[in-house]
Amino acid sequence: MKVFLASDHGGFCVKEYAKQVLDDLGISYVDLGTNNASQSVDYPDFALILSEHLKTDLNAFGIVACGTGIGISMAANRHKHIRCALCHDQTSARLARAHNNANVLAFGGRMLGNAVIQDIIKTFFSTEFEGGRHERRILKFS
Repeated sequence: MKVFLASDHGGFCVKEYAKQVLDDLGISYVDLGTNNASQSVDYPDFALILSEHLKTDLNAFGIVACGTGIGISMAANRHKHIRCALCHDQTSARLARAHNNANVLAFGGRMLGNAVIQDIIKTFFSTEFEGGRHERRILKFS
């Protein structure tokens, strides 16, 4: 499993924490930036960078973050091959994978603490898509 990570300045700190969690889980990742929290950058630019990487590696996953997670998840979902889920807890992370086959996880850097982020990441990457009745709905996305 490979995970691409991207954030704007508002999500930088949680992106850095997500890398620690992925290390602990033994999941490889590629950090696409941004590289600091002090320089203001635009989240749509980083959603696009992530999208380009996922377009060439359809089996990979992504994690994106901005201040609230809302803007970057909206920007990521503009791309047809992205199913980005803004998650706030373990339940939303589990259902995003099980029912929606999400391939990108989003959260807000100013919204959640590290313990919750850790739980979300662990749940998201340990949950499989259930398929079945959910498959026909996912196919309607494209």
